[in-house]
Amino acid sequence: MKSFFKKCRNFFATNLVITVKWTLLTSMFIFLLFSIFAFVTYKTSTDLLVREEKTNLKNTSNEITQRLEQSDHSLSMKTTAFYLKGDKENLPGSPNNKTIEANLIQLNSFISELAQPELNVTVYNKSKKLIFETQSENWDYRGSEKSEMKESQIGKQTGFLATQPVYSNKTKELIGYTQLFYDLSSVQTIKTKLLSTMILLIAGGTLISLTLGFILSSYFLKPLKKMTQIINVIKTDPQSNVRLPELQSKDEFSDLTEVFNDMLDRMQKFIEQQQQFVEDVSHELRTPVAIIEGHLKLLNRWGKDDPEVLEESLEASLQEIIRMKSLVQEMLDLSRLEQVEFQHKNDISLAKEVTHQTFNNFEILYPDFTFILDDDLYKERKVKIYRHHFEQLLIIILDNAVKYSRERKEIHMSVSSTRSDLEIAIQDFGEGIDEEDITQIFNRFYRVDKARSRHKGGNGLGLSIAKELVESYGGHILAESALGVGTIFRIFLPMVEEEKVVEDKKENKKS
Repeated sequence: MKSFFKKCRNFFATNLVITVKWTLLTSMFIFLLFSIFAFVTYKTSTDLLVREEKTNLKNTSNEITQRLEQSDHSLSMKTTAFYLKGDKENLPGSPNNKTIEANLIQLNSFISELAQPELNVTVYNKSKKLIFETQSENWDYRGSEKSEMKESQIGKQTGFLATQPVYSNKTKELIGYTQLFYDLSSVQTIKTKLLSTMILLIAGGTLISLTLGFILSSYFLKPLKKMTQIINVIKTDPQSNVRLPELQSKDEFSDLTEVFNDMLDRMQKFIEQQQQFVEDVSHELRTPVAIIEGHLKLLNRWGKDDPEVLEESLEASLQEIIRMKSLVQEMLDLSRLEQVEFQHKNDISLAKEVTHQTFNNFEILYPDFTFILDDDLYKERKVKIYRHHFEQLLIIILDNAVKYSRERKEIHMSVSSTRSDLEIAIQDFGEGIDEEDITQIFNRFYRVDKARSRHKGGNGLGLSIAKELVESYGGHILAESALGVGTIFRIFLPMVEEEKVVEDKKENKKS
């Protein structure tokens, strides 16, 4: 038994915490809503019922008094029966006067209404002596010399008591009293049944809400439970390909599922990149460290006494240190690119100014090369990219084109625009890249020809930095190449939207 309760406690404490909370809160809300509704309904209905009975009792009392006021003398059993019946032809002293028994038999429907079991009507003469009653209770007159209606208890019965003196319409003298008592036992019975019904409805509604709330909360929280399971799997195996199933419903959980899966994909990609990055860096640093270590050991043994060996070793070590410094700088550049979205989100650059300046700098740096620029921009355009990053991007691609050019030292550069993007194309006529390598040239530390690339001072990070730069600002970069013919890089960067809208308006006005 203890183990059963322990399992139940663990089950509710782990898997169903949110579900139970949701269910209880929903049920509590529905319970309160039902209770308020039931209370208002009960109170309104019972008050209306009591008020209606009170109004009916008052109207009946007034009707009886109005009929009895027609008498000129003190009320008696005979005159009371005649006046309540409303038979003017058989009034006392008339030729067609009938016996009291005959008149009582001919009591009209009004008198019949007075015979309902909850109502007791009593009439008294001016001496407050009982002369007429609808029920054999023999109650004394309990009123005063003025009209009154109050809730009272007579014997074991509780109800409304209406008392009223009767004055003759002709003589204006007191001729008797009327007393009506309406027993509220039937009303109390109705109120009790109504209250019981309300309680049953509240209990039933709460039970139904608990059941439906648990079912609905379990259904709606199913993606969260699945997400928890997948997170536990990812904790055990970060490289697992398990993902949340796509939901058909287009709601917040569907968006959450999409974002969650995208987060897992990016996280897995970052993990893979980190592992690859560590492996590549360790591999890239191993070679220059080994070279420097070899030269230092050589110098330590005997090379320091040979000026020629000493100079060669120092020069080689310095070259490797410079390459390591370049490698570290490029690694820092890659790490800083992750902050572009936060630091340079709203920065812009002038397309014509930056491209022309960079182009002119390369003409000065490499006078033995022929540089050709085709500028198809009829006016200055603004590009969504930080100026330093824009310059760095162009320098990487142009420097790459210079490094891998052979006999034909010629670089073509073109600048144009579409409706939303700036397109920059940089073409060289060098070695070219085959189809197997073209898809991997943007990978970190990848070199088509590792020996020749190292000889030219490359670390295999330039194109990776260029791709990260372009994609960080919402653009993309493509490469097309053929062996022995050359390579062309196409860069697409988004332009400022406001400028495009203004130009569209101007063109519409001109047309």
